[in-house]
Amino acid sequence: MTKRKSKGAYMISAVAEMYEIHPQTLRLYEREGLLKPSRTEGNTRLYTDEDLQRLEFILSLARDLGVNISGIAIILQMRERMEEMQRQIKDFVQYIQREVLTRANAAADPSKGAIVPLRRAVVPPAESSKRR
Repeated sequence: MTKRKSKGAYMISAVAEMYEIHPQTLRLYEREGLLKPSRTEGNTRLYTDEDLQRLEFILSLARDLGVNISGIAIILQMRERMEEMQRQIKDFVQYIQREVLTRANAAADPSKGAIVPLRRAVVPPAESSKRR
């Protein structure tokens, strides 16, 4: 598989040549929703570096692992869901870290964060059973 050398947008013929596939294969991947190249005003497909990374993953699934188009679609969907869950977990961990830090700072100085300062009442010890 040929690697990209520069950044930019690539036309379908250049991508097909780089990866040694037929342009119809790229059109098929687009029809199936596996690739979504941008379009010029003249309706020419332009593939970005991100599109090419995705294409490399698709081709490795198809060529190296023998996965069919339906399987590739499912794998890509699962991969996107996993990436979204990882983002959510990362955001949640950051939230928890901030919250723990905020509460630790508030615990170090009880006057911070308290609406009404707490006073501990001194309760005299209860008298044990009285003798009669």
